[in-house]
Amino acid sequence: MFQSLFGYRQSPIKTQQRVQTNVKQIRSPQLFAQLQNGNAPLLVDVRSPEEYQTDGHIEGSRLLPLPMLLQRMDELPKDKPIVCVCRSGNRSQVACEQLAAFGFTDLTNLAGGMIDWRRNGLPSK
Repeated sequence: MFQSLFGYRQSPIKTQQRVQTNVKQIRSPQLFAQLQNGNAPLLVDVRSPEEYQTDGHIEGSRLLPLPMLLQRMDELPKDKPIVCVCRSGNRSQVACEQLAAFGFTDLTNLAGGMIDWRRNGLPSK
């Protein structure tokens, strides 16, 4: 028992492995510059509706909560760059990985999420 508590034996329960993908990362100032130059990617905010409204969001972003993403991914274009956004960059990374598993190729995660966006003093609605 002591050995199994500390991982010396393999558990008979198989855990789901995350698919490793090469999702690009972008920081808030670089994303803001892209949005200003007229070549804006599609921004997909994967937070909850409450977070989106209460904590603010990037103008022009589309709310598509992570729990609904795979059910509604047919609403997203596969031929356009997509930047996923969340509070800290974790859920948006998961969103990018999920979309990549279904054939989306031009995916970028907003590293640091809305926390980094606000830290850099960038505008939100």
